[in-house]
Amino acid sequence: MGISYKRLGSADVALLHELLEVFAVAFNEPGEYRGAVPTEAYLRALLGKPHVVVLTAQAEGKVVGGIVAYVLEKFERARSEVYLYDLAVAEPFRRRGIARQLIQTLKRTAKELGAYVLFVQADPPDEPAIRLYESLGTREDVHHFDIAVE
Repeated sequence: MGISYKRLGSADVALLHELLEVFAVAFNEPGEYRGAVPTEAYLRALLGKPHVVVLTAQAEGKVVGGIVAYVLEKFERARSEVYLYDLAVAEPFRRRGIARQLIQTLKRTAKELGAYVLFVQADPPDEPAIRLYESLGTREDVHHFDIAVE
């Protein structure tokens, strides 16, 4: 079964909805990914922004995995970083190299956008993600803080 990879654009809202479903199941967070989905106009505008990168992996016309990433322009140099925010592959399609290929596709896209590095966070209990990211880059142990915007 062939897997195709695609960067979504403003006309691909239906594919983004499929990716949201993959994320809801993979992360076991249905409320987060299904509970308050924005309007089609919002999603169309979001997918049209050059700093928002959404990639999908599709098998037989169905989204089976994907990445959401954000390009962050730097102030200290004329360059960018790409933050890989979400990555998931549907259970029946795991262990086939799809996540790795999605990251390779993101790397090419990041280079085209002038980025010099990708970065990603992984939670300690998520050993498969940690192993994947360690195989592709350098590990840094950092703390993550959520600061509420009141």
